[in-house]
Amino acid sequence: MLATLEVAIPALYAIAIVVLTAYGGNLLWLALFHANDERLLDGPVPDHDALPEMADDQDWPVVTVQLPLYNEAEVAHRLIDACVDLDYPRDKLEIQVLDDSTDATSERVEERVEHWQAQGVDVVHIHRDDRTGYKAGALANGLRLARGDYVAIFDADFVPDSDFLRRMIPYFFADDDLGMVQARWGHLNQEDSLLTQVQAFGLDAHFAIEQHVRKRADCFMNFNGTAGIWRRDCIEDAGGWEHDTLTEDLDLSYRAQLRGWDFKYVPSVEVPAELPPDMNALRSQQFRWAKGGVETALKLTDRLWGSDESLRVKLEGTFHLTAHFSFPFILLAALTHAPLLLMKALGHGPGEIYFAVMGFGLFGFVGFFLAQLFAQRELYPDWGRRLRLFPVFMAGTMGLSLSNTNAFWQALLGTDTAFIRTPKYGGDRSEGWWQSRYAMAELPSVVWWEALLAVYCTIGLGVVVALGEWAAIPFQALFAAGFVLVTVSNFNQVFAVRQATPAQP
Repeated sequence: MLATLEVAIPALYAIAIVVLTAYGGNLLWLALFHANDERLLDGPVPDHDALPEMADDQDWPVVTVQLPLYNEAEVAHRLIDACVDLDYPRDKLEIQVLDDSTDATSERVEERVEHWQAQGVDVVHIHRDDRTGYKAGALANGLRLARGDYVAIFDADFVPDSDFLRRMIPYFFADDDLGMVQARWGHLNQEDSLLTQVQAFGLDAHFAIEQHVRKRADCFMNFNGTAGIWRRDCIEDAGGWEHDTLTEDLDLSYRAQLRGWDFKYVPSVEVPAELPPDMNALRSQQFRWAKGGVETALKLTDRLWGSDESLRVKLEGTFHLTAHFSFPFILLAALTHAPLLLMKALGHGPGEIYFAVMGFGLFGFVGFFLAQLFAQRELYPDWGRRLRLFPVFMAGTMGLSLSNTNAFWQALLGTDTAFIRTPKYGGDRSEGWWQSRYAMAELPSVVWWEALLAVYCTIGLGVVVALGEWAAIPFQALFAAGFVLVTVSNFNQVFAVRQATPAQP
């Protein structure tokens, strides 16, 4: 048994580090591309450059704005009002509220839609009695009825500025092959808590570095599910919305680009949204993104490599599609790190050459760090202060690795999973999100496993300290802190929901 462990633990840890170094290396390439690209360092390219002027309202095309909703009673009215307020020719604007709700949301939507219809706004309430295809099914059903040649999409928690369409639509007339234009996400409640700050920190790197650099490097990027506009012909040419994955946005994005359509990312246009303020909601969102990402990778990676795209596009596309494959290896590293060092101290582990080679994993860590650093520097004047969130962000990523690994395996096994929407709370946040009808008062079973991992990694931290492996302490501390953070946050937030006065349905 000991002989088996002497081989298995170092081998498993080495595999984990090699894989994580590869993904970190990809982020390092994106970060260095950013650093060496003069136009990026000078800030976002103005969104009016080389765009046709369209002074006459008759020049603007018909746009359908789709608002997919499912049980969003707290925020539906805010979204509808924001879209009605879009500065766009009234006769060229159609708003579809695609409502699959089973609660009071439908009544509130109907009320608000009738209010605006009475004022001459072209807004319709399309309610489905079933959720066939979930969000993809709702979008496809709405597109069938839409009159617009361009389709803007906003999830329930987004609040577009009134000039959104006038700033984004002209890009389509500068490029006949442009199929989709994506805006940057902002954050309505970034400063509400440490949890929302850390989420914003991570999302900023995706938009300021990953999306921007992939486009600048002529690689594939993706529609982020909301805050973007599609050319209708592009959707239809790519095969339309499909619901065989939980990330219909990523799926359609790659199918469209493989058909030859161009995409554009516009960082200067920001659309703020509500970040999940509780751990249950965040875990649910991350699970859906992870499982859907793996499903899309399994569906389209072969198609990508069978295309005529360049090797650069294929490699970067593969890293992009398989990004969530990293979570099982994060978990594997957490499980093997402390035992490996204990074996070394007992004289049963691999030699110094092994540990010297494993040290190259720092290159991957540098990639993660630089991507976050450049993103914060790109977006915020106080980026130095914000970088203090980096250790918490890394710990949180590790803490969610168990749940996301579960998503990974469910995708590999083809397990059918419902599209679980992320609760949105909206309203007066001073009253506390935990008083919302959508606040989850139950602890998911995965929390107990995360609690066990918190204990395991904390004991491992004690072992590493006792062994005097000073260089390994920060790494082990991140594992321990991550699982403790996720577990404690979940227990505290569920306790707050249970103690709150139940909201009236």
